[in-house]
Amino acid sequence: MADIFDPPSLIPLLTGNDAVLSALGPRGRTATSVCSTAVAGIIEAMAGAGVRRIVAISAQPVLRGGAGEPWWHRLTTRPLLRTIYRHVYRDLERMERTLSASDTDWTVLRPPYLTDDPPVGRYRTAMDASVPGWSLARSDLARAMLDALDHPATIRRALGVGPN
Repeated sequence: MADIFDPPSLIPLLTGNDAVLSALGPRGRTATSVCSTAVAGIIEAMAGAGVRRIVAISAQPVLRGGAGEPWWHRLTTRPLLRTIYRHVYRDLERMERTLSASDTDWTVLRPPYLTDDPPVGRYRTAMDASVPGWSLARSDLARAMLDALDHPATIRRALGVGPN
């Protein structure tokens, strides 16, 4: 049985695979380190299994500069969200720093609020910037994760992803 916090237990699952997709996320808004701790372990297991590629989900508000967002969003909504979900975003920021410091071929996707709505089948991305939009269907985000795997231009980059 594999345990996300036990890197040696992940090695058999990763061996023979080309990539890792991480859709980890915390429950609630309390202090957490689930994403940053798990990704550190995944990176360790990837090295043991000979896997270089990882695509991980972060969140739109982790982008501090607000590139790609309307000015009013940067001044109103973003600060409110960063306050309410401060523990979650701190963990995601640590996760992103861990990926950046690794020698893996990582890509981080930063979506807006995720929903269980039916897929639209389309999405937009922006390198190192947010894509305007309030929400994105989880299934459309899953498609974006799979699509990012085959695009070398996304390696070692963060992509905003949002509705089309």
